[in-house]
Amino acid sequence: MIIDFLFDNAESIFQAIGGLGIFLLGIIILTDGLRDLAGDAMRSALMRFTHSPLSGALTGSITTAILQSSSATTVAAVGFVGAGLITFSESLGIIFGANIGTTITGWIVVLLGFKLQIVNIMMLFLFFGALLRLFAKNRLATFGYTLAGFSIIFIGISMMQQGMGTFAEIITPEQLPLDTFTGRLKLLAFGIIFTTITQSSSAGVAMTLSALFAEAINFEQAAALVIGMDVGTTITAVLATIGQSIEARRTGFSHVIYNILTAIGAIFLITPFIIMMNSFFPTALTENAEISLVTFHTTFNLLGLIIILPFTNHFSRLMTKLIPQTQQLYTNKLDTVLLEQPSLALTAVQNSIHTEIIALFEHINAILGDPKSKRADIKQLQNALNKTHNFIDQISLGSESGAQWERLVAMIHTLDHMQRLHERCEEEEDRAITLKNYKHFSKEHKIIILGIKSLIQDLRSKKWHKMFKHSYKTKSSIYRHLKEYRKIIVKKIARGEIDVEEGTDYLESIRWLKRVSWHLTRISYHYEQALLATGKLL
Repeated sequence: MIIDFLFDNAESIFQAIGGLGIFLLGIIILTDGLRDLAGDAMRSALMRFTHSPLSGALTGSITTAILQSSSATTVAAVGFVGAGLITFSESLGIIFGANIGTTITGWIVVLLGFKLQIVNIMMLFLFFGALLRLFAKNRLATFGYTLAGFSIIFIGISMMQQGMGTFAEIITPEQLPLDTFTGRLKLLAFGIIFTTITQSSSAGVAMTLSALFAEAINFEQAAALVIGMDVGTTITAVLATIGQSIEARRTGFSHVIYNILTAIGAIFLITPFIIMMNSFFPTALTENAEISLVTFHTTFNLLGLIIILPFTNHFSRLMTKLIPQTQQLYTNKLDTVLLEQPSLALTAVQNSIHTEIIALFEHINAILGDPKSKRADIKQLQNALNKTHNFIDQISLGSESGAQWERLVAMIHTLDHMQRLHERCEEEEDRAITLKNYKHFSKEHKIIILGIKSLIQDLRSKKWHKMFKHSYKTKSSIYRHLKEYRKIIVKKIARGEIDVEEGTDYLESIRWLKRVSWHLTRISYHYEQALLATGKLL
């Protein structure tokens, strides 16, 4: 009987499925268009106004509501943490707030799609949007693309509504799991599966609203489905963290755990919400079930935000324990997700270079005999430099990018001199030992150690403007003192005071020291240039 019904009503069923597809397409186009129109401004706002979990939640909510994509907001948050622009704790506010922003889609569907029935107007908007996309240029063309996406959403809603009328004849609330705790859990699981397949909680909410409008399901069942769809949308965040940095994994799984906690609370909130609605608005659940559903959706997400915000720091510490940093990595800021935003990718490279320079400089002082300096794992440092080089190779910029281009070029120069200085440490460490043990080099030995200490202090205290000055002063002093040493050592060899092999070791040590001081100067200069270019962007 059911099979016969499906064949007889195939057109309506396909219309409902096609409506869902058109709705998804509209969401994709709208999100892409809004990202192009306002993406940079929204990312700047997120970074600028995120100084605490509360401000992060507010900006996260607004950004998600405007961009119509919690994924875009989450990716931006991951990028900011990865680039070191905000802390992981601050990013949690953005993640929490994004859930509030996603509820706006439900309100748009109900108020504009169901109540106003503006599909004919949207057909006209779709036509004008397509014309602008085809014949206009730049931002006007992008606006047309966005308008077309917005219009397609409502065309999809209309098709889903019409198609759902058929489902109401074969699917009734009585045929779905009963309104028990177990039944609600089953519907919640179905909501998770549906969103995992469609990769869009907005589409799930729209489909649920359409089914509720057609009376194929009741309010209690719709509420359980929507809760599951909120959990299902986190699957995207988890998949996006595979192979990514520790910050990305923490951020992605924070989204999962927070949504699971919110879902647990929401399941127990269904009955009290129904009681409250029946007490204050007796006809709301029957006459305006769709508005009641989006109200419930907004309410449980808002309550979850209010409850979790005071415990953001505790939540952050919990996530740090659950996903610990297994080892100190110089490149833990380099996340491939940042490559979509070159400015953030460059900032991540800058942060990695910062830690690598300090490790490299300390290693030089350690092999020179400074007891307060720490040796680096030279192979691990080499791998980090190679990874940083590979990452910066993937950043796409044109020479017309102005300050960003200057910044990129300066950091490539910096990395090149760091690689060459690393080679001096790896292949010629015995030269440093010679310098340390030869009493005639004691003054130069002390100059280089104190000079490097000064540079490390500049890096740690962020006194960028002093770096090149200090490195140049060290190099000049080294060159001045070593100027006559070559002649002195050659004369010692000629007089037989030292043999050729020992004299050659001294000469090689002089050359090593001069090369090291040269690379120190060039690293300081180019890194300072990269920071100056960063200042032009602020």
